[in-house]
Amino acid sequence: MLPVAEPWITNRELEYVSDAVGRGWISPKGEYVREFESEFAAFVGSEHALATSSGTSALHLSLVAAGIGPGDEVIVPDLTWIACANVVEYVGAEPVFADVTEDTFLLDPDAVRSALTTDTAAVMPVHLYGFPCHMDAILRIAKEHGLFVVEDAAEAHGAAYRGEHVGSLGDVGCFSFYGNKILTTGQGGMITTDDDEIAERIRLYRRDGMSRSRKYFHEVVGFNYRMTNMQGAVGVAQLERAEEILDAKRRVAAEYRDRLADTPVRFQTEREWATPSYWMNAPLFESSEDRDAVVTALEDADVETRPFFYPLHDNPPYRRRQSRHLPVSMDLYDRGLNLPSGPLLESGDVARICDVVRGALE
Repeated sequence: MLPVAEPWITNRELEYVSDAVGRGWISPKGEYVREFESEFAAFVGSEHALATSSGTSALHLSLVAAGIGPGDEVIVPDLTWIACANVVEYVGAEPVFADVTEDTFLLDPDAVRSALTTDTAAVMPVHLYGFPCHMDAILRIAKEHGLFVVEDAAEAHGAAYRGEHVGSLGDVGCFSFYGNKILTTGQGGMITTDDDEIAERIRLYRRDGMSRSRKYFHEVVGFNYRMTNMQGAVGVAQLERAEEILDAKRRVAAEYRDRLADTPVRFQTEREWATPSYWMNAPLFESSEDRDAVVTALEDADVETRPFFYPLHDNPPYRRRQSRHLPVSMDLYDRGLNLPSGPLLESGDVARICDVVRGALE
């Protein structure tokens, strides 16, 4: 079977993890976590990088550090992973869903403006499938209205907006290192920021609210959201090979687009300001019937697929809160599909997948 995603693990990851285990440093206090943070900050171009237990905990800590809470609203794209809405709930604020653009699948700046109220405190642009959002427009809105900007770059390691790494453009950037991500530690996350005060608050809340100057004295109600040294060891090895992994992702994406160029299939539009990292290759079909036929044919050929994220506003926890019409995200969900996108895919694998897609459409 060809999976939708798989990690690229080598002997280097095994070597570093074995070193961490052999020296007995398997908790979050080991050197590999600190090295991973330092090198990831340099990779993104941020002053600070703070490792966490997951991408979700990274988003949660960011909102906590910003003081977002009851009475606040946070604008979230409707087409994304549900953690983006859930973390807003965690802090007692209200997620407000905004539609995406039909060509890029990304948060629509015009929809953000339409969703603004006097209670809006933050906006969360998501660089979906490794494609950068239109950050100039979003940052302009944020500046006009005093909004905190949380970049969800969970799927976008290595992606850039006008030459700057995503995750370095907003007040904070949040990354995931789940097993299917471009760079992985199995599970884990990272927060990047240039704000010294925000970074210090994240450090405080990340370790159960314990004072950094007085052991076992807890200044706030915090969380246990740290990364282990074993995960950090994998992260260091992955980061050393980041360009190799990204090159493989770009090759796979280019082959899909080339082989399906003369079909009705359409991929995310690559805007002139975007340098995508192609976490997922996400074709859009002319109808849900076409999409379903392709899914069935690929399953029969032992090729795994997955649907687009189900629009957040129509998930049961949020269904009754949203009165705004969000047609684009629903349409994309109905016609979209994620194809195998791992860096280990060979050209022959991509050719086989594209032949099945063609056959189903014809």
